[in-house]
Amino acid sequence: MSWTVIQQSLPNFVKGFQLTLWLSLIGIVGSVIVGIITSLIRYFKVPILGKILGAYVEIGRNTPLLIQLFFLYYGFPVLGIKLSAETSGIIGLIFLGGAYMAEGFTGGFNGISKSQIDAGKALGMSPWQMARYVVLPQGLTLSVPAFSANVIFLIKETSIFSVIAIPELTNTALDLIGMYYRSNEYLLVLVIAYAIILIPLIIILDWLERRVRYGSFGD
Repeated sequence: MSWTVIQQSLPNFVKGFQLTLWLSLIGIVGSVIVGIITSLIRYFKVPILGKILGAYVEIGRNTPLLIQLFFLYYGFPVLGIKLSAETSGIIGLIFLGGAYMAEGFTGGFNGISKSQIDAGKALGMSPWQMARYVVLPQGLTLSVPAFSANVIFLIKETSIFSVIAIPELTNTALDLIGMYYRSNEYLLVLVIAYAIILIPLIIILDWLERRVRYGSFGD
């Protein structure tokens, strides 16, 4: 184990670290937006569109991100659509994450008391008003555990971006190992880099989950 080798590799890992954070942030935000819209449409049973999005959720959750990336990066050019590696990675992460987020939010929405829904209908609320004032505030609160798990899952999934040569953390480590054959040093830095991202995030999400649970049900 050479600390000099680790020190010399840090600038490369810093760039990979920043790119991993950026791609994760875009992917998570996009996944949340897609997940909420998909869940609401399925919750209110919008004709045709609800069934289409139901199929999307099943496809998204039951196909590996690796296959989705290959399809986007290598398959689309055959159709005349050429996407950059980073664009393919973001679209793939949102496609996968949106399906998982949708399922998590749907579980939260289904956990809302039927009396709340009946009360909204009795007040003459439109579907939009019902979503805004009844379903979203309560459903999103109930979805926090699933949301937290999906956020961690999506950040770890960025490691698969290495297959289409996006220079994130894992790809950076693999490139350095291929050039200098110092597996121990570079893998150690890789593990530490992911720990720096994930451990504080897990603590924050755990705190948020406990706050939401106590706020909803009492301590």
